[in-house]
Amino acid sequence: MKHQHIPVAIATIAMTALSSCDNVMKIKHLPYPETERGNVTDNYFGTEVADPYRWLEDDNSEATAAWVKAENEVTFDYLSKIPFREAIKERLTELWDYPKESAPSKKGDWLYFSRNDGLQNQAVIYRRATPDAEAEVFLDPNQLSDDGTVALAATSFSKDGKYFAFATAASGSDWVEIHVMDTESKRQLDDCIKWVKISGATWAPDGKGFYYSGYDAPEKGVYSSKNEFQKVYYHKIGTPQSADRLIYSDPKHPLRYFYAWQSDDSRWIFVSSSEGTSGSEILYKRSNAAKFDVLLKGFDYDYSIVECVDDQLYVMSNEGAENYNLIKIDLNNPSKREVVIAEKENLLENVNSAGGCLTAIYLEDAQNKVYQYEMDGTPIREVTLPGIGTVSGFNGEKEDTELYYSITTFTAPTTVYSFDVKSGESKLYLRPEVAFNPDDFTTEQIFFTSKDGTRVPMFVSYKKGLKRNGKNPCYLYGYGGFQINLTPSFSPSSIMFMEQGGVYVFVTLRGGLEYGEKWHKAGMLENKQNVFDDFIAAAEYLIENKYTSSKKLAIAGGSNGGLLVGACEVQRPDLYAVCLPSVGVMDMLRYHKFTIGWGWVVEYGSSDNQEQFEYIYKYSPLHNIKKGEKYPATLITTADHDDRVVPAHSFKFAAQMQYAQAGDAPILIRIETKAGHGAGKPTSKRIEEAADSYAFLFQNTNTPYVPVTKR
Repeated sequence: MKHQHIPVAIATIAMTALSSCDNVMKIKHLPYPETERGNVTDNYFGTEVADPYRWLEDDNSEATAAWVKAENEVTFDYLSKIPFREAIKERLTELWDYPKESAPSKKGDWLYFSRNDGLQNQAVIYRRATPDAEAEVFLDPNQLSDDGTVALAATSFSKDGKYFAFATAASGSDWVEIHVMDTESKRQLDDCIKWVKISGATWAPDGKGFYYSGYDAPEKGVYSSKNEFQKVYYHKIGTPQSADRLIYSDPKHPLRYFYAWQSDDSRWIFVSSSEGTSGSEILYKRSNAAKFDVLLKGFDYDYSIVECVDDQLYVMSNEGAENYNLIKIDLNNPSKREVVIAEKENLLENVNSAGGCLTAIYLEDAQNKVYQYEMDGTPIREVTLPGIGTVSGFNGEKEDTELYYSITTFTAPTTVYSFDVKSGESKLYLRPEVAFNPDDFTTEQIFFTSKDGTRVPMFVSYKKGLKRNGKNPCYLYGYGGFQINLTPSFSPSSIMFMEQGGVYVFVTLRGGLEYGEKWHKAGMLENKQNVFDDFIAAAEYLIENKYTSSKKLAIAGGSNGGLLVGACEVQRPDLYAVCLPSVGVMDMLRYHKFTIGWGWVVEYGSSDNQEQFEYIYKYSPLHNIKKGEKYPATLITTADHDDRVVPAHSFKFAAQMQYAQAGDAPILIRIETKAGHGAGKPTSKRIEEAADSYAFLFQNTNTPYVPVTKR
């Protein structure tokens, strides 16, 4: 039975004694810990750079553990004194408590999908025999740990649906273990693959085993030491990991990633290689051949394999097509190449092969459009979408006649639709019930001008009836890097914020891929300052046009977005009231020395290169903090198991900011335990962190929180 949307009305707002007054009571924080300043200094091409908190890089030391404990005591003491913190948490819990269900995919005789009933720490995998049949639990990750900190990092089914491989990550780490289930009995097999990172299981067509990419077991520093020499293996079901067959390795290039895939007819094996987060190379061989040859040489362009049919390889590519096209390569005569889908004015974001045709998802001003093609590239239709937003899905097998996709917006959670391949008709499959009325909110796309004259878009969402008087709190979020597109997405936190009169803003900064590779290159390496200029210009536009004011503006971002917030904070501390950098890359001179940080050199550059050092040093957040400056209220968030952006970045940034701060605004760091970079974080931890961040925001923008109750 298909689910129907039942809106839940919001009652009138009840004013409390706290919110009836104009000002929020000020809170004093405990004294910061006395953080020892060492005398470590590095020489970069004649420039002496002090690194007084180098000792905080040792995440195994007793001194670091004591510092973490002391900082958390200061932070949580402050947060506990915010009188409306619990009310925010209660409302967030209500808003989070709705069923979240993915678009289903058919494997074997079953439709599989993930579902979180509302507040479960991890989504559960279900299956049903038909779209209208009752669903049964297939795998519940919540049973893998007592506190919900073991999550599924990747899943895959054998082509015949007989086996299911799932990779588990503990406490948010990027390290995963791969396990296997028999789908008929739902019994977990003895197979267990360890020391896998940035990889899941890719099944061979015969379903007897899978390919994966792993590392040698680290000798020390599991969560901080540099990861090198990734290798591709084949694992046969029912055998120990020690018997796995080495498929590909490259001893001459220790800092490359590899991913293997075999064609459905088992005739060809491909290995995609990359040296970082952009640029790739495709290797190939016949399955019975001894060695791989280069098919598409790296690493100036990006290649992504879509399908292989009758010795014809379909590849998405930006070689000679900055907005990407789809090409077809004759594997028996690799020089014979044909453009199947030509480059368009808008970015080709993804191509799927399913149902005997191609489905191409484009990005136009950071919003999706979808087109259907025959396998030879003949256009069939533009898919009529039921709404504007971020589209994902259209996956399946060649034989499928019905596919599924989802649409997400800023003001409503993911809604799932079925798609008839032959007719092109979409039907509502699932719309979740939520504890608010989506029609109460609206989103507009605004274009503003950056420092160098570039036209940059942003999405501005708010509750209908908003008055642009400069008194509204504003949450300004950005990322700007690594070809990652910032498109409409839903967050229960944003609804809570907009209910309070807040303006919720996503900026489509340079460094992403929203407008093709030119847009990406304009925000990387020596052009990275453009990203910060775009973000600052967005803040200035919102202030000038009275959406908010400097006293009400908060900026936020995570990972590369944490770098964004840190850089903008130290460059323009006068512009914001609150800064919320999360798991940020703050030490640009040493980031490449930890875990997989070396993979970001293609995006940022390296301090080992003199020319690149010069421009990195100019914006590195840690190294541009000025003693005696009045900085905005800052809540830095990180986690003890983050082995992507190691917590030392945030530790050192917090220590230096506390040392330098001349103003009264608090500089706090919130260090989560048994958590990582963000993926797989339990719902309970997500709600707690969001409650703390928004309580800090309201407190330091002098914005009273007015409780909202359901009718």
